[in-house]
Amino acid sequence: MSKSEPGTQPDLLPPADLARYIDTLEEQLRVERDRYLRTLADLTNFRRRTEREGKKSADEGKREIILPLLAIVDDIEKALQWSDAADQHFVEGVRHIHRKLQALLEAHGVRPFESLHVMFDHDVHDAVAVAENTGESAGMIVDELRRGYTWQAGVLRPAQVRVAG
Repeated sequence: MSKSEPGTQPDLLPPADLARYIDTLEEQLRVERDRYLRTLADLTNFRRRTEREGKKSADEGKREIILPLLAIVDDIEKALQWSDAADQHFVEGVRHIHRKLQALLEAHGVRPFESLHVMFDHDVHDAVAVAENTGESAGMIVDELRRGYTWQAGVLRPAQVRVAG
């Protein structure tokens, strides 16, 4: 073994082996970086999908609660329609309950839409009857039997209507 000159360090690997070793390490680093980026992208996609599915489940749960409430609103409106002035205090109390229920629904984005005297649209209306000799043009809605509602930029419940024939 020969002594190195002072101030120099002995080479541990020959230059060719060192270059190949660096290339191997760089390739391993690239492979690990690609694996990391794919895993990160998978995690990001998983989070988005989970959030989307969670929102969809929550919306379905809300829908299951809102639809029966709309049937109650319908019943209250029918009761008010058929009430007489004999018991005005009772009627005012029912109207107050109706307004509170409507305000609650609107606070959650549920809004009624008008159907009377507009043209029939199969996307938002269910035609349950045809009215003859109404003086209206064919396809015009002449009577709303059940109010329709929108929610989240879509139809929550279509209106049941009578259409001029």
